[in-house]
Order: sequence, then structure tokens, then C-alpha cells
Amino acid sequence: MVLRAMFLVVGMMLGMSLGWSLSDGQTEILGIGAVIGVVVGICILVAEQRLQAVPLPVALWGGVGLVVSLLIAGLIGLSTGLIGGSEHSVFSLLATLIIFLGVPYWGLSMGRRFGEEGWVDADSASGSPDTTLKLKLLDTSVIIDGRIADLCDTGFIEGTLIVPHFILQELQHISDSSDGLKRARGRRGLDILNVLQKMNNIQVKLVEDDFPHVKEVDTKLIELGKQMNGKVLTNDFNLNKVAGIQGVEVLNINDLCNALKPVVLPGETIRVFVLKEGKESGQGVAYLDDGTMVVVDHARTSIGKTVDVIVTSVLQTSAGRMIFTRIKEEKECEELSLARV
Repeated sequence: MVLRAMFLVVGMMLGMSLGWSLSDGQTEILGIGAVIGVVVGICILVAEQRLQAVPLPVALWGGVGLVVSLLIAGLIGLSTGLIGGSEHSVFSLLATLIIFLGVPYWGLSMGRRFGEEGWVDADSASGSPDTTLKLKLLDTSVIIDGRIADLCDTGFIEGTLIVPHFILQELQHISDSSDGLKRARGRRGLDILNVLQKMNNIQVKLVEDDFPHVKEVDTKLIELGKQMNGKVLTNDFNLNKVAGIQGVEVLNINDLCNALKPVVLPGETIRVFVLKEGKESGQGVAYLDDGTMVVVDHARTSIGKTVDVIVTSVLQTSAGRMIFTRIKEEKECEELSLARV
């Protein structure tokens, strides 16, 4: 902050000195020069602040493209007589403006594009481990959930896990909450990060990239995913949808768990513990080990007991799966009675 204030003071003094050299003793010009110096200094500081959110390869190659294009524009101006010539017609001024605006803008755009695409492609061609696998950005919800640590421990998650600084700040803010439940969740998230950092098969990288003009953490994470061309690891349903709409790949832990649930087909027999009554009359409700709800028909008298049931149908919804069953003994009695008839 002090350095920036000194920079503005130096800019004001330079503006005043420039005004003094052109003023011929007029004090009004000194004030105008000081204002111009401060305005230019503020513009430079704003540009510097914006550049902090740009990745280093993009900023570097953008600058190289700008410098090279300025040299090309200068050579074009010298060879065509637009620079140093005696004529200052409207056509020459317009041509000079087009050359010294259009060519540098083209060079800056091409350099920035090379920094975003060409640099990544060159690293991928070299086969380095960090670039052949896409970076994975961790969301606050997936860190607090904790299952990501188990997945990494089994070796199913490889490569580099990215934890942005704003995600770490959000975890710290949650862990300092006055609400006891939120505080426990935040501290659990910090503990999970410590566990991930100690694992040998993955690398956890903290990045300082931020987007000051964006307030929401989820939006910042999506923007960083675009910038790094990475995948977002989350179990947040809304973030999953928004990121997919904006073209950012998402790895949803809940989707993975749903895909790994055991397949149950109609006609199979399973053993369940009937926990409580269902919504419909005579129904009982049980749960599998993975949390899947099992609805048992005519099981009111079996509440609190472990029974064998036969699957009649399976309903898959966005909220999960529901398995509808009937008690095996009742099903067998019905089949026997039908056979006698």
C-alpha cells in the first residue's frame, strides 16, 4: 500500500515537472500536469492489479506479442514514411492510428492465445505428469465431505489437486463461525486437507489466483477452472449444473457413489431390517448399507425384525434409488395358492 502511494506521488511529481517544462511560468499548467500524472499512475496500478489474476504464461507471451507487434508497427511506419515524414494529411494520420492500434492489438491477442493454448499443448506433448492429467480443483463442499481422502487413498484419483486461496479462506471462515455445527464442519475440512497433503500418491497445490471483481466463491471456482482448463471436484448439485452449462468439466462425488451402488434386479432376494412404517398403510421402510431406501409391502407386523424380501421394482430418481419389495414368505404363499387353483 505504501509502495503504491509513493508511486502515485512520483507520478504527480513527474506530471508537475512535465507541466513546468511546457508552462513557461504558468502555474495552472503545473496543476494540470499533476492531475495527469496521478491519473496515469492510477491507470497503471489498476492494470497491475488486473494482471495479477492472469496466469504467468499468458501475461508473459501477451507482453512478448505486444512488444514484437510494436516493433513491426514502427518498421511499417518508417518504411511507408508515416513516421518522420513531412506530410500530415488526414489519410496519413488515420493510417498511423490504424497501424499503431491494430498491429499491437493483434500481437497482444496472438501472444495471449499462445500463452493459453500453445504453451499447454507444448507441455502436454512433452508428456510431463502434471499436464497429461487435467488439474482437479477442490470445492469447499467436497473437502468438508471427506470422501475425497478415501478416494485418493485407494489410488482412483491421480494427478494434482488444486486448492485455491479463496477456498481456503472460506474453510477458515467456516471454522471460525459462532455456530458449533459450522465450526465443526470447517475444522473437519481443514483436517481433510492436512490428510491429503500427507499422501504420497497425489500432490496438493495451493494457488493464489483470485478474481477480485467476482464475489461468489462458486463463480470464482468456475472461472479458475476455465483459466486452468481443469476439472472441478464437488458434490454441490447447483455448482455441478452451473459449471456444466459454462463448459467446465465436473467430477461429482455423489454421482460416483450412485454409480457404485450395488445393482438390484426384480426377482432377487435381499435381507433387510424393517426400521419403521411407510407412508402407505401396511408398508414398512428399511435401508441398505449404502443408504438406499427399501419399501416393503405388508410389513407392518415385521417392524423391528430382519426379514427376507423379494424385489418387485426399482425406481431411479434424481434424489437416489428406491427399491420396492414384498416379504418372501408372503410371496411364496401367494404362489402356492395360485398353483392349487
